Amino acid sequence: MANDAELLHPVLLHHVVNSLQWPGLRPMQQAAVRPLLGGSDALVLAPTAGGKTEAALFPLLSRMENEQWSGTSVLYVCPLKALLNNLLPRIEAYTGWLGRRAALWHGDVSTARRRTIVRERPDVLLTTPESLESILVSATVDHDEFFRGVRAVVVDEVHAFAGDDRGWHLLAVLERLSRVAGRPVQRVGLSATVGNPDTLLAWLQGSGRNRAPGQVVAPAPSPASRGGGRPPGEVEVDYVGSVHNAAKVLAALHRGEKRLVFCESRALVEELGQRLRGFGVTTFLSHASLSVDERRRAEEAFAQERDCVIVATSTLELGIDVGDLDRVVQIGAPRTVAAFLQRIGRTGRRPGTTRNCLFLALDGDGLLQATALLHLWSQGWVEEVVPPPEPRHIVAQQMLALALQQNRVGDRLWRHEWNDLQPFDSGAEPIMRHLVDNGYLDSDSGLLFIGPEAERRYGRRHFMDMLAVFTAPPQFTVMSGRTEIGRTDPALLTSRAEGPRLLLLGGRSWRVTHIDWKRHRCFVEPADGGGKALWMTGGTPTGRSYRMVRAMREVLLGADPPVALTGRATDRLAGLREEHTALVHPAGTLVVQDRHGEARWWTWAGYRANATLVSTLSELADPTQRPDDASIRLRAGLTREELRAGIGGAAGRLCLPFVDDRAVTGLKFSAALPHRLAVATLASRLADLPGAEATLAEPVRVTHLL
Repeated sequence: MANDAELLHPVLLHHVVNSLQWPGLRPMQQAAVRPLLGGSDALVLAPTAGGKTEAALFPLLSRMENEQWSGTSVLYVCPLKALLNNLLPRIEAYTGWLGRRAALWHGDVSTARRRTIVRERPDVLLTTPESLESILVSATVDHDEFFRGVRAVVVDEVHAFAGDDRGWHLLAVLERLSRVAGRPVQRVGLSATVGNPDTLLAWLQGSGRNRAPGQVVAPAPSPASRGGGRPPGEVEVDYVGSVHNAAKVLAALHRGEKRLVFCESRALVEELGQRLRGFGVTTFLSHASLSVDERRRAEEAFAQERDCVIVATSTLELGIDVGDLDRVVQIGAPRTVAAFLQRIGRTGRRPGTTRNCLFLALDGDGLLQATALLHLWSQGWVEEVVPPPEPRHIVAQQMLALALQQNRVGDRLWRHEWNDLQPFDSGAEPIMRHLVDNGYLDSDSGLLFIGPEAERRYGRRHFMDMLAVFTAPPQFTVMSGRTEIGRTDPALLTSRAEGPRLLLLGGRSWRVTHIDWKRHRCFVEPADGGGKALWMTGGTPTGRSYRMVRAMREVLLGADPPVALTGRATDRLAGLREEHTALVHPAGTLVVQDRHGEARWWTWAGYRANATLVSTLSELADPTQRPDDASIRLRAGLTREELRAGIGGAAGRLCLPFVDDRAVTGLKFSAALPHRLAVATLASRLADLPGAEATLAEPVRVTHLL
């Protein structure tokens, strides 16, 4: 082993060569050694199975041994409990080489095991942000003692955190942890490829970004990417037209191989899984509404099988090891290029194999998005990770959590608990006043503490509801005898049913025998078929991005991604281009009017930009509409001159989208905010001001359809 790898602890180096039987560290792993040994914050970028965990842990374990860290000194944080479960044996082996220990703490870990961890402190703790905060606020754990020795935190799949509110929650918890530890905590993020690594690193550093610059560690670019050529990988697109046909193709193709099939919804996973079993294919399922045991059994069985299929949502996108894969299949298209990179990265790991992905489009829209995504991928483009703006509801949650943690908080000192990190700084003062004025916090002699309203709303089960950032739609637990199968939407249990009520879960049909409405449980027995699957998504609609929808327009105008298209896909794509001839134009956007004077503006700007334009063009756009990704419905009877003048005059006066009061109730902790701030938070998240601006700057053509 040469170069910077020699800086690692000699016992660890010995095991890398003799226990792992590696000839040496990968270049990316070597590049991480010096900055991490030196205590720098870092962002380590590599594809799935690129060795990011080792790139972070080997230098940190060397520091731990060289500097004689004691107690729980390294935290390893993941977004998924399943990923933590999967990583534990590896990390236990690495720590064991040095006579150190690792342990797991998340919501599925037993109380007895947690007591053992508190009593016999591990050197590395694998956990989630929610579990970290539960330790901070626990009345049975001395968090000052527990976190006193923390020196570093590794955040795996950091891009998955940063893209939603769990990222803001994580940042806030890390700032509070550094206060408890009494020192800055080194932060190491692990991520797949992102379009803005420097920005993501600065975000992860939080308040520490002003102390010292961090370092991005990434593999050397391939010759293809340096030259702007198509990235490596065998990619094919087929148009199959239905779930039944997709199952038929999957049953016939690649027999004897291990195939991982991604779907964009749990209901589609269930339907496809059932149909594959109907064709005699050994099939396993994985999605978030299956029980932990059901998922684990499926993933373990899949890892041990050879000729089989596992059908999954994005739960298997993030690095969970299901053994060597031969094929990845995508039903429809993921929403982002980044997700596609994660998925295709599950293949091609064995010597002599290449990365591959087969797209099976179920309809024209799925085919169009798949080809648009691959058009962007072929150009080397990846989305930037952008944290949701203005997380005021997370600020409110954190203020309440801090009061739980400390029992009493100084009414002048609270903002320093997050080291003056925005948005937890003095700008949060109106939120604090609202919490006090409305009884969420009580104030006495300059001290703040949990008030009766917080107790009433969030106090059940030791305030556990306060520690979860998202509000999950209600679901009923499905039981077969004493075995939990998973969870289903209550709408399936309340809708009118002719004959027996049948559910589809775990790829099997079940007959409902009893519903326990009070405990939110339903009991089932096996049925021959006919079950249905349903889960309400909830949340704020986001739609497709400006760049993705523009790529769809480019495909309709003739751009072909440099991948293999079957004859069926080629023919259907030609049909889509013919159908959209009057709706796309290379020189700008189109307003298309029909003979009745009704008009639609084909912006091809994405959902959020279109929502922004509807609000901005209140005198032109139909205010009752829910915008879509590609177009906006305009008021009937507008003249050409009115259209051009209204659109042309909107530049420079953009308005945030309108927010319905019903949407505010779906924002967790919105009740702990002043109503106007809750509305402002949602409006900022629904908006795409740059996309709307770019659309307004384009020429507009007005045409008529007869």
